[in-house]
Amino acid sequence: MNNSLSPALSDKRENSITLFLSYILLTGIGFPLLRYVSIHFDVINNNAVRFISGGSVFLLLLLFKYRQEVKVVLASPQLIVQLFLVGLLMSGNMYFFMNAMQLTSALTGSIFCILGLPITTALASIFYLDERQKACQKRFITSSALAIIGSILFVSAASQLNSSSNFAYGSVLWLITITIAAAQNILVKKVAKNVHTLVISTFTALITGAIFAGYAFYSGKVNLLLTKPELTLMILIIAGIYGLATGMYLAFHIIQKKGVITFNILQMMTPLSTAIVAYFTLGETVSHLQLVGAAIVVVGCYGAIYSGRSSSH
Repeated sequence: MNNSLSPALSDKRENSITLFLSYILLTGIGFPLLRYVSIHFDVINNNAVRFISGGSVFLLLLLFKYRQEVKVVLASPQLIVQLFLVGLLMSGNMYFFMNAMQLTSALTGSIFCILGLPITTALASIFYLDERQKACQKRFITSSALAIIGSILFVSAASQLNSSSNFAYGSVLWLITITIAAAQNILVKKVAKNVHTLVISTFTALITGAIFAGYAFYSGKVNLLLTKPELTLMILIIAGIYGLATGMYLAFHIIQKKGVITFNILQMMTPLSTAIVAYFTLGETVSHLQLVGAAIVVVGCYGAIYSGRSSSH
């Protein structure tokens, strides 16, 4: 029986590795792209256009392939409330996220996601038994500690980090962002037990986009979009579709299939891909010591992800 199970387990791990590597690489590309649009657009307009653009694409896919699940949501007041809460949390998350991105660097943004691990681990352990079991495993604790040590080394060697007031303020915004994101992901896992992740992504994106668009019209900031070149607006739309496909749909899919803690461990591995992409696209430098720290993070994260049984569902 063990021999018959081995190929299946091997295929499952290979599929997981492919999924994980895809997320790490695509997110690494996404951070510099978000950094670019955060520089050229007001935060409110930025989020309004990105979420409406990405949400509209999601809606077309949803109506084409998962129309029946829309009826499930509309027939459940509880699901509607939960999805609205996810949208509110996402709105707060992205408001602080884009403000923090303006004040810091693309690499700094991915590094601060590392701090989400202890926060999310604590929250997930409170609400979910499978997450608590994973968090209590010795290999997970040891590997996570190794990853955090590597992260500290990575951060301390980053030449972009400084003690300016902008960076200090940006750091506070990043801490607020990861705290909101932790609560959001806990709720996403609950909702994902009842509906497809594309449904969650669609409703969340459209609700978030509507909130930012409403504020943009109310404050008059929407007029600033008229002053931007068409090419720059097109880049913002593309950034919205790409960012939501990776940062929302793919992220929610991993949370549904592998758990909240596993997802946050993956986020600890994005600085390496982000640093490489930012080096070529934004001119941000990467030192040899940072690469050593990144390698330690990768080793620690791999051990943490595959510590004992996976939290897949």
